[in-house]
Amino acid sequence: MAVLDILIYPDERLRGICEEVVDFADSQLQQYIDDLIDTMHAGPACVGVAAPQTGNKIRMVLMDCSLARKPQENNHGQLVVINPVILNWSGMEVAREGCLSLPDYTGNVMRAVDVTVQFQDRHGKEHALSMTDFEARVLQHEMDHLDGKLFTDRIVSRKADLFRRKVRGVKKKKPPQQ
Repeated sequence: MAVLDILIYPDERLRGICEEVVDFADSQLQQYIDDLIDTMHAGPACVGVAAPQTGNKIRMVLMDCSLARKPQENNHGQLVVINPVILNWSGMEVAREGCLSLPDYTGNVMRAVDVTVQFQDRHGKEHALSMTDFEARVLQHEMDHLDGKLFTDRIVSRKADLFRRKVRGVKKKKPPQQ
C-alpha cells in the first residue's frame, strides 16, 4: 500500500469529469482503493478524498467522518463510495470547508443538510444510505471533485467567504520590545 500524491490547484486535472467504474474484479482497482485509504489517513485531519485528486479520473470517493476532530455520533465510518448518485436532499446550511487540493484556504459553502446517496462499494454491491450534517457535507464536497468542481466554485464571495488557513500549533514570536 502507498500514500498517493495529491494534485494541488490550479492543476487542470482537477477540472475534468470522471468516468464510471465498471470492472470491480480488477486487482488494480482494489490496490488503488487500498492506496487511496492510506492517502486519506495520511492527510492532516482528512475525512475524505476523491480519486481525481490523485489524477485518477474514476467516479470514486473515500470518506470516514469518524476521523474528524469532533466526530458526530451518527456517521457510517469508513466508506468506499463508487459511482455515487444523490437520490434526494433537504435543508441548506452554510459551513466552513477545506480541501487537500487547496491546502492554504478554507471557505464558507452552502450545502444540503440531509442527503440520500446510492452507490456501489468496492465489490460492486449496491447501497443506499442517508447522511446528515457533517457527513452529508463531506459526501457532497467529495462528489463535486467527480465533476471537476472545487469548494471555491461554490462560495458566494471570494472576498467575504474565502479564508487563509490558520496553521495550528505554530506560535508566532512577539517582536522584541524596545
